[in-house]
Amino acid sequence: MGRVSRFGQHLYEGRVSFDFVGRRKLWYAISAAIIVVAALGFVVRGFNMGIEFTGGVEFTAKVATADDAAIDTMTQAVEDADVPAAGDPVVNTSGSDSIRIHTKSLTQDQASTIEKSLTDAGAQEVSQNLIGPSWGQQVATKALTGLLVFVVIVVLFIWAYFREWRMSAAAIIALAHDLVITAGVYAWSGFEVTPATVTGLLTILGYSLYDTVVVFDKVRENTKGVLRSTTRTYAEQANLAVNQTLVRSINTSITALLPVVALLVVGAGVLGTGPLKDLALALFVGMAAGTYSSICIATPLASQLRERDREVAAHTKRVLARRAKGEARGDDEPKAAATERPVKVSGSAGRQQPTKSSRSSRTKGAANRREKR
Repeated sequence: MGRVSRFGQHLYEGRVSFDFVGRRKLWYAISAAIIVVAALGFVVRGFNMGIEFTGGVEFTAKVATADDAAIDTMTQAVEDADVPAAGDPVVNTSGSDSIRIHTKSLTQDQASTIEKSLTDAGAQEVSQNLIGPSWGQQVATKALTGLLVFVVIVVLFIWAYFREWRMSAAAIIALAHDLVITAGVYAWSGFEVTPATVTGLLTILGYSLYDTVVVFDKVRENTKGVLRSTTRTYAEQANLAVNQTLVRSINTSITALLPVVALLVVGAGVLGTGPLKDLALALFVGMAAGTYSSICIATPLASQLRERDREVAAHTKRVLARRAKGEARGDDEPKAAATERPVKVSGSAGRQQPTKSSRSSRTKGAANRREKR
């Protein structure tokens, strides 16, 4: 058995344990700090909304090499077109031989003027795509509707499956935690928010919920009948559940994040821009935050809410009092030395067994008998 397998076995059996539930204040503080930083990104930087949400015109110019020099050349070409309605264009690369230019909403004549200016600046081929802001509003409305429907279904599912509203509340808070962190990363990084970003956000909701439900299912299994126990509290059983699913959560997250990292590298490093990069960033940040929240936020919060019940609080006091009493008795009274238990010999074992003489003795005895004859 390898080291990882032995470590996982020790976690499952409770021989090795990390106190995730007991240190919940530490996790709450870390999450609060991250959320504050993310919220500052909303105010300080804001979101770089894509053309699908703001509307405008997207020009795609084919060039020999899409590099910083080509970006500067295309930006200057838009300014030389002398179309004030274009505003400040957003110019970035799209692959190795394309430049994307986003401007504000333009008339067809204004768009044609900018297209001619890009061609004169050295663009081999220029295409344009006019997008109205109403389409982006429809995408945002449908995304918000999908999010609300998802949240309602999650609440009903967890309540019906676990019969526990506290777990539903903890799961929703964990989901909000993941969304805020992902949105904060988008704000600070300046990545463009596109429909692919919305798709990624809705995807990570399902992933985060799946990880949380797996841990909650183990918590329910471990805490079944815990109020009749006199050795472990509800919080300790919940913490054991987190440790028992820890290796699985980490392995699943690493397996899921590796291809997402590959998508992010290809999308940002090779293609330069596009929906692949937007989708990969949302998935990467959301999956990482979801793994953290399912371990350090959802279960500790659900346990904290459950411990506020009178029955659970009274049971915790009884267990701790009994444990303290046992420790005090162990300190004051020396432990009795283990005595050997007498072994009762059964009738068959008590009977004398026949013995077999050695070969030399048998040979000598036979010789003596022959001499006597």
